[in-house]
Amino acid sequence: MIPNLKPGQEVLVDPRAYRQQTAQIGDIVVARRPDREDVTIIKRVSGVQQDGRILLLGDNPDASTDSRAFGPVPPQYIVGKVTSRFG
Repeated sequence: MIPNLKPGQEVLVDPRAYRQQTAQIGDIVVARRPDREDVTIIKRVSGVQQDGRILLLGDNPDASTDSRAFGPVPPQYIVGKVTSRFG
């Protein structure tokens, strides 16, 4: 599967998307990396654990740093849901 987003492509993010609900499998989200909180990433939600932490995977697993490297992400690290892409 090729990545849905290309390097440099711009996205529109809804920062309020998860105030009332939990991220759903398949959503594309912007999140802070738990091991480097100054870095934001765009990944796809691949699972939600019972404790609420979210598993994030890149669409290009061979070239992606995601939950396989840094583990599941606490919900407060999710910046928002990607709603549109441009370019």
